[in-house]
Amino acid sequence: MSSTNNTEQRLQVAAKKADREREAAKAMREYEAEKVRIDANTTRLRALRLAKEAADAATGVRATAPPAKAPAAKKPVAKKKATNGAVARPRSSRAAKSA
Repeated sequence: MSSTNNTEQRLQVAAKKADREREAAKAMREYEAEKVRIDANTTRLRALRLAKEAADAATGVRATAPPAKAPAAKKPVAKKKATNGAVARPRSSRAAKSA
C-alpha cells in the first residue's frame, strides 16, 4: 500500500514539474515575441524620426528645443519666534474675562 502512495506522489510531482516547465517555456516565448515587437516598433519610429530630420534639414527648418521653464518662485517660510525655552500657554477662559 505504501509503495502505491509513493508512486502516486512521484507521478504528481513529475506532472507538476512538467506543467511548470511548459508554463516557463510559454512565458519565455511570450517575452521574446514582445521583445521582437518592441524592437520592430523602435526601428520604425527611429526611421520616421530620421526621415523627418532629413526633410527638415533639406528645407532649412531648425528643430527648436522646447522653451526652458523658469524656476519656481520660492514660497516664504514663516519664522518662529524665539521663546528662550519658555512654553506659551493658552489663556484660560477666566483669565480672558478678567483681563
